[in-house]
Amino acid sequence: MSEAAVKMTPAARRLLVASLMCATVMYTLDTTIANVALPHMQGSVQASQEQIAWVLTSYIVLSAIVTPLTGFLAQRFGQRRLLLSCVGGFTVASMACGLATSLPELVAFRMLQGAFGAGLVPISQIVLLQVYAREQYGSATAVWGMGIMVGPILGPTLGGWLTEMYGWRWVFFINLPVGILAMIGLAAAVPRDRDLKPKSFDALGYGLLAIAIACFQMCLDRGNGEDWFASTEIQLTAFGSVLFLYMFVAHSMTAPRPFFERALFRDHNFVVGALLIFALGLMMLSTMVLMPGFLEQLQGYPVSTVGWLLAPRGVGTMLTMFVVGKVTNRVDARWLAGVGIVLIAVSMLQAAAFNIDVGWEAVAFSGFVQGLGMGLTFVPITTAAFMTLAPELRAEGSALFSLLRNLGASVGISIVVTLLSRDLQANQARLVEHLGTFDEAKWRLAEEVAGSTMAPQLLAAEVQRQAASIAYINEFAVMIVVTVVAFPLLFLMRPPAREQARRAAAAPVAAAD
Repeated sequence: MSEAAVKMTPAARRLLVASLMCATVMYTLDTTIANVALPHMQGSVQASQEQIAWVLTSYIVLSAIVTPLTGFLAQRFGQRRLLLSCVGGFTVASMACGLATSLPELVAFRMLQGAFGAGLVPISQIVLLQVYAREQYGSATAVWGMGIMVGPILGPTLGGWLTEMYGWRWVFFINLPVGILAMIGLAAAVPRDRDLKPKSFDALGYGLLAIAIACFQMCLDRGNGEDWFASTEIQLTAFGSVLFLYMFVAHSMTAPRPFFERALFRDHNFVVGALLIFALGLMMLSTMVLMPGFLEQLQGYPVSTVGWLLAPRGVGTMLTMFVVGKVTNRVDARWLAGVGIVLIAVSMLQAAAFNIDVGWEAVAFSGFVQGLGMGLTFVPITTAAFMTLAPELRAEGSALFSLLRNLGASVGISIVVTLLSRDLQANQARLVEHLGTFDEAKWRLAEEVAGSTMAPQLLAAEVQRQAASIAYINEFAVMIVVTVVAFPLLFLMRPPAREQARRAAAAPVAAAD
């Protein structure tokens, strides 16, 4: 028997899905849309490079802290009320960001954006699962997932164009029409909440988890700039994240009503899916950080062109999501996701073969292949993870799923930024060693070839450029390792139909005991 879905007309369901997509695109777009506008913001609000980074950090930290609350808030206030509040609050906070005249104002409003936006992805997923039957989860997740996967990819493209044409404030103002459309559609289509059963709030558990997340996020965001564990600040935040996470786990194992239900971690597919979504988050945004720098710094493309070169990745994601939504109920989710991970690895192999003179066609094709892999991976993993999850656990499960995906992205970004910085210095030092073998006659010959007495300076610039090229290639290779490690996890998942049958067979035995 399939689980009954909330009764809706086809038109109302289409309106609901379109409105949920608007809401999720608005939130995920803002994770990357502001990145390219930071230099323009920096001059406008008179901030240093380190200070302006808080525009990104504040959004990420608050979003991570508030995301785990989604399950409790949905049960306490209702899904409809929470969803409308999140969309409305996020839209108003976006307008406030665009109107900010100082750095403290901008950071404060970005924090509000992160707080209101934190619930948009998990609560959208909860509503979607409520209005579709289990056998339709794959196709529903495919449509909704486009907002999650495509938003961060299109962010730099749209952000660069808006900044260049209208100024940095429009990267926030663009949310106004999207937010209004989402509000109207959701108000008309989201089913009204019935039979709310608020659970008790584990304030201690949430407090411990929030502190652990905040410390971990601060450690990741500031680690590279502070030279990691050479800094007392990073040592303290790293120690704090481990300590408070341990306290949270210990409390959750002994509390009568923990913040996350312990039954959530007894669902085999959900646990494996959560690990895989962490790995997918790590792969997704880390390459989005690497590629713009490679194209701008080494190949001299303007920001707007870089955005267009990254767009094929989004096209590939949408194509496979359309296809996978139609076949996910007929093909083993593990094989679909396995093909997706292989495609991601292939795209990283292509990127690892780049050099300074690589053509734009190769860059676009590599991004397209990676997009195909991302779309083919996200939907099967998400569908398999939630297919066997009990309905009463979906709210908490969706919040935890979103949190782990975001934390994976933060870890991935920190890893590639740190390795890129260290590889650049190491490669430059090794290349400079070879220049020491040049004698005076060779330098004179270099000056004659260059037609200028600036040969040493030109050579030094080229050394730095080549060192950076090697560093970028090394980091693309690191992502291949991540895909290799993630691949075996797929086969720890059980086919959803078989898992449901196994649990149904075990239920009478458990009841008899």
